[in-house]
Amino acid sequence: MKVTIVERIAALRKLMHERRIDAYIIPGSDPHMSEYPADRWKTRQWISGFTGSAGTVVITTNKAGLWTDSRYFLQAIDQLNGSGIDLYRLALPETPSIPEFLLSELLEGQTVGFDGACYSIADWRNLELKLNCKGIKVDSSMDLPGEIWIDRPEVPGDALFEMPIEYSGKSTADKIEEIIAMLRKSEADCTVLSALDEVAWTFNIRGTDVTYNPVVISYAFVSEKESVLFIHPKKLTDEAAGRLKEEGVILADYSMIEVYLSRLPENSRVFLDPAKTNVALYNALPKGATIIEGIAPANHLKSIKNDTEIKGFRHAVLKDGIALSRFYFWLEKQLAAGEKVTELSAAAKLTSLRAEQPQYIMDSFAAISSYGEHGAVVHYSPTPETDIQLQPEGLYLLDSGGQYLDGTTDVTRTIALGEPTEQMRKDFTRALKGTISMAKCKFPEGIRGCLIDAFARKALWDAGINYMHGTCHGIGHCLNVHEGPQSIRMEENPVILREGMVMSDEPAMYRTGEYGIRTENIMLIREDSVTEYGRFLTFDTLTLCYIDTRLVIPSMLSAREHAWLNKYHEMVYELLSPHLNAEEAAWLKDKTTEI
Repeated sequence: MKVTIVERIAALRKLMHERRIDAYIIPGSDPHMSEYPADRWKTRQWISGFTGSAGTVVITTNKAGLWTDSRYFLQAIDQLNGSGIDLYRLALPETPSIPEFLLSELLEGQTVGFDGACYSIADWRNLELKLNCKGIKVDSSMDLPGEIWIDRPEVPGDALFEMPIEYSGKSTADKIEEIIAMLRKSEADCTVLSALDEVAWTFNIRGTDVTYNPVVISYAFVSEKESVLFIHPKKLTDEAAGRLKEEGVILADYSMIEVYLSRLPENSRVFLDPAKTNVALYNALPKGATIIEGIAPANHLKSIKNDTEIKGFRHAVLKDGIALSRFYFWLEKQLAAGEKVTELSAAAKLTSLRAEQPQYIMDSFAAISSYGEHGAVVHYSPTPETDIQLQPEGLYLLDSGGQYLDGTTDVTRTIALGEPTEQMRKDFTRALKGTISMAKCKFPEGIRGCLIDAFARKALWDAGINYMHGTCHGIGHCLNVHEGPQSIRMEENPVILREGMVMSDEPAMYRTGEYGIRTENIMLIREDSVTEYGRFLTFDTLTLCYIDTRLVIPSMLSAREHAWLNKYHEMVYELLSPHLNAEEAAWLKDKTTEI
């Protein structure tokens, strides 16, 4: 495979020479800036062999590099071996940014190319700003890898399915009115919806075009005058087309979006999200159009779940909890009997148990089924080459989730497969204290996530330990498991935390070459109280899955943390046990016994 990658890079360089392109950038995104692109747009993976969800490749005439973050350092080292592509570790002081690298490699008058259909406006502007100081040109008009990718997959063509209002809680017409109301506040008269989850949420449609995200390849345009859904006609059922037309939606072919935008009135005031909209769409707009920028209205709106969606989440975590309980019960019995279980077979078993639950659609991401030292690879995903057998010793970290018609789940548990060491127990308890601290956090309405991130990290910081990923991300309703615009992390994010948002809770710690530890639940932001100092919010933990108390040192927990853990386990057993058989329920009773 590595030889094939070397050959692909050589073919790209030959084409670059013919087109007078001196460096070419290949991001990991598609035209919709998706985290998980459909196979047709896995261009970075095709050219490099790197399969992580975040990363960008840059090819020059004599160098090649991949820029990715700390989640994928170990994975990238393995997958890039022999490819001729160097790893550039993002966020490290010695690592140049892509613009800095290009400035050091190129001369005045040379040209950097990329496919504008798969490059965001924000990244394009940043690149141009940095390179212009040296007179380096930028050309976004050429999809060079597409010209040499002989067996490139087609755009997915499977039919969509609808999100009924009994699950969505709002009609398409109502959602469009909400978007228009936000456009008025921004003094815009129209907007382009490019992100697939925003289109799916707005038009109450779902699909299987992208692995793990139940979205449909499509664009949309919303204005007071008309709303248009751009989608391949073969993806529409008669029922869906009829319902959309009844709600005032015009249907157009997916390929017509740029033509449509080019015909807008010259004085149009277009709202765009520069992080979610590609350069090709931007360039299609009339030159006289006024561009108003910000986070897309649909992105804000879908982040706040309505009562129907919240009810759906509670149903989804119950189903997920049943599957998880049966999985860990099965795993314990298999290992006790000396049966062979590997990282891949364990993940496959959990998927099969989730698939038995009503309204299951697909997994919400590739399971991070990681045993021993693989647990220290933050976004490790087992392959046939890396798959190892679980042994009756050490730690097993499993991060997984499911997509159900009524909700999306994301849960991580770390369990001991044998007698844990004192270091393992201390590390586990410190990380668990962070999970509980977030779950118990009470904060004033109107604050940003970075202001409470330290609550999750304090117990780890006190021991000189830290993790480099975020603590909490948003979660979509039968949509993307990683959803914005809100987050809780060390880095600044101006988005306010609001009642109705559903988020993960995943403090962690990793010891390279030994193990990883993470206890992750999903939480709902709700009102806690109103005092003379204002309105205060808090979190409700939704996930239902036992926490391995063999790894907990009770004396390290405060009275408040100790009470939370026992109360949580009481809830887990009370809600799940009626759905388990007698043997499974007895096992769960033991796992959730008070400490």
